[in-house]
Amino acid sequence: MNKNILSGMRPTGPLHIGHLFGALKNWKRLQDEGYNCFYMIADYHALSTEYASTGEIKKYVEEVAMDFIASGLDPQRSTIFVQSMVPEHTELHLIFSMIVPTPWLERNPVYKEQRKQLITKDLNTYGFLGYPVLQAADILIYKAGYVPIGKDQLPHLELTREIAQRFNYLYGETFPVPEALLTETPKIPGTDNRKMSKSYNNCIYLSDTPEVIKEKVSKMFTDPKRIYRKDPGHPKTCPAFIYHRLFNSEGRVGEIERECKGAIIGCTDCKKELGEAVVSYLKDIQDKRRMMEKDRKRLWILLEEGAEKARMVAGETLEEVKIKVGLRYGKKD
Repeated sequence: MNKNILSGMRPTGPLHIGHLFGALKNWKRLQDEGYNCFYMIADYHALSTEYASTGEIKKYVEEVAMDFIASGLDPQRSTIFVQSMVPEHTELHLIFSMIVPTPWLERNPVYKEQRKQLITKDLNTYGFLGYPVLQAADILIYKAGYVPIGKDQLPHLELTREIAQRFNYLYGETFPVPEALLTETPKIPGTDNRKMSKSYNNCIYLSDTPEVIKEKVSKMFTDPKRIYRKDPGHPKTCPAFIYHRLFNSEGRVGEIERECKGAIIGCTDCKKELGEAVVSYLKDIQDKRRMMEKDRKRLWILLEEGAEKARMVAGETLEEVKIKVGLRYGKKD
């Protein structure tokens, strides 16, 4: 069984609780279950949309790295690295770009959707159109058998699978055709009940102080049908109750549900308790994060070590690819 895993995140800002429950907890589980995990900070991918404002990329790389490690990813058990520190990714991307038909990229539904959403950015670039090819190189250079993703990313993985199959057809069996590791992840709304997003300014970040977390929670949307304190609540349609399910014990969640339905507690009390629960839940992560903030030099040593480990694997794959494509030349007699 091929237990190689590749996944990553773009360094476009600090990570929030949506990243924690949507990806990081799952990544830690895969690490703990003995998968050979490569977790990447995808700074080249950040350029696909942020090429005009790159001044904070280094800062955000550090932020993401600290959030990775503080959330339980272990540099001794997982390979944690920065994408641009492993140049083999870009070389394989270039080779793939020679064999990928343009219509494959243009039909990508995620490409079309993001073009509509990110209307304030000029995305008429090859880098944005072709970033799924770089993504395929990211995955296949480690010969990953599995990729942990959400359903919305399936079109990207399907393109990676097609690229692997096309390369294998043209040059001989080289790459495994990776499978999706789909896991059920909770849909966590932002504090305004929209999708949690930095652009909406509705996130609770892993690096937020306890005071900031409590303030954000106190302003959260709650049950829209509950007008007065004496009205019975409807927990199943209340955004705050989704958070209680994540941050409180199962027993307490049941009590809150009953108290809300019986109008025993009001929304203000509910959010006050929720704020305390979120702060308590994130305490260990934030304690670890503060330790790393004091020693950024050590953080970069860990990332450099991760890049060295990644390059050992990536270099072997790239050498095999060059031989099969016919790009490895020996000295002439």
